[in-house]
Amino acid sequence: MDSIYGTRYQDLEEIMNFILDEINKVREETLANSDSDPIEHIIYRIKSENSMIGKLKRKGLPLTAESATESVYDAVGIRVVCAFLKDVYMICDHLKCMDGCEVVEEKDYIKHAKANGYRSYHLILRVNDKGYAEIQLRTISQDTWAALEHNIHYKKEKTEMEKLIAEELKRCADELASTDLSMQTIRDMIENAERSIDQ
Repeated sequence: MDSIYGTRYQDLEEIMNFILDEINKVREETLANSDSDPIEHIIYRIKSENSMIGKLKRKGLPLTAESATESVYDAVGIRVVCAFLKDVYMICDHLKCMDGCEVVEEKDYIKHAKANGYRSYHLILRVNDKGYAEIQLRTISQDTWAALEHNIHYKKEKTEMEKLIAEELKRCADELASTDLSMQTIRDMIENAERSIDQ
């Protein structure tokens, strides 16, 4: 079987590399002005053939390169994990203003967390009229919570035990969100103190 992406695979690689280059520009500019790296790590991928075929089938879409690159928005996926909340928004703001990019969808699950406690900033961008990319931006603690929640594999049914597990997961997410705010406050205090010394 031919690749589900056909000749569009190169477009997806260009989209992914374009966004990664832009993220690294922000990183380099920030590091040039301070000792603080705004990014803890980045994970990126082009959705595998099998995963894309499965998604197209679930959505009832034709198994074509056009469907894979025009009707599905996450053929390119990038996750940016930052140390601090302000870094998430700084990188997000840069991505939204890139030349040749259009914000197709934007969801701030940091300010408006999901009911289960999930927090992250989601962006879907159309890049240079070549296709789409889904970008998730989150803090280290938000990423840790999402990874642990994913690995627990609890049944999301309505038994008493599942309700208790869901409540505990939500409580953990809220505690981590509070920690994120506290760490940002501490960082701001240190930066303000350093600026005062420099003046």
